[in-house]
Amino acid sequence: MATNIKDYYKILGVDRNASEKEVKSAYRKLARKYHPDVNPGDKSAEEKFKEVSEAYEVLSDKEKRAKYDQFGQYWEQARTGGPGGPGGVGPEGFTFDFSGSDLFELLYGGRPGGAETVHTTRRRRAAPPAKGRDIETEMDISLEDAFHGAKKLFMLNGKKLEVTIPKGVGDGQKIRLSKQGEQVPAGSGDLFITVKIRRHPRFERKGDDLHTDGPVDYVTAVLGGELSVPTLSGRVVMKVPPGTSSGRMFRLPGQGMPKLRGEGRGDLYARVMVQAPSNPSEKERALLDQIRQLRHNS
Repeated sequence: MATNIKDYYKILGVDRNASEKEVKSAYRKLARKYHPDVNPGDKSAEEKFKEVSEAYEVLSDKEKRAKYDQFGQYWEQARTGGPGGPGGVGPEGFTFDFSGSDLFELLYGGRPGGAETVHTTRRRRAAPPAKGRDIETEMDISLEDAFHGAKKLFMLNGKKLEVTIPKGVGDGQKIRLSKQGEQVPAGSGDLFITVKIRRHPRFERKGDDLHTDGPVDYVTAVLGGELSVPTLSGRVVMKVPPGTSSGRMFRLPGQGMPKLRGEGRGDLYARVMVQAPSNPSEKERALLDQIRQLRHNS
């Protein structure tokens, strides 16, 4: 019987029903822990790294894993020809002949073609070392930064990074800085920065559109006129039709946020807020009283 059988599932710390993702995750965690570059001169860590890489090589390959699951402890015997010669004792006392083309058929499900037998040596490839972890963080910016685009300095572990804020970036979107994550000899991870846009005192953003309120005096609302509306790129003049009621919404095309993917801008929606004078003069009060009488008598 074979000795020193390696349980690849146990080595990686996963159960036999583990998914490919779980196997890969377990390997990466152990590979980072036992990598020779992290443990210089530690022979036990080096052996453990080789053992973990060997287990991952088999369990990450669907075909190899299936054969390992099928033959269990006889996996090593099938690969080496068994102890003491090419033959080996299988489960329930059956004898496998692992010599010549029978070994090829057992491992690969078929016989080598043609009359000539070709003997090859299969060299195990070590699994590539895991690169560094990706890092995620957040950055607060103003609505103006998102509108115009900007360059911001960002400190990460004492290192100063320049981050380019693209025009039209939205709240919650991520900016990726390649190879600025965890630094390890096998390769660096990436840095992902989630954008958080601060609340603006004047504008509310909805997608690529902006919403704002425009105060209008009661005379302009009744008789009609013009309203100067602020935008993030300057003021624009809007026509107010006669008889405009408070709360009425007007759309100003192309005065919203730049579109992150594509050309042009969204729209600006201005809500008219009619304002009455809080302290009218005596003359204004007299005129308003006349208007009230006219409306009452009409």
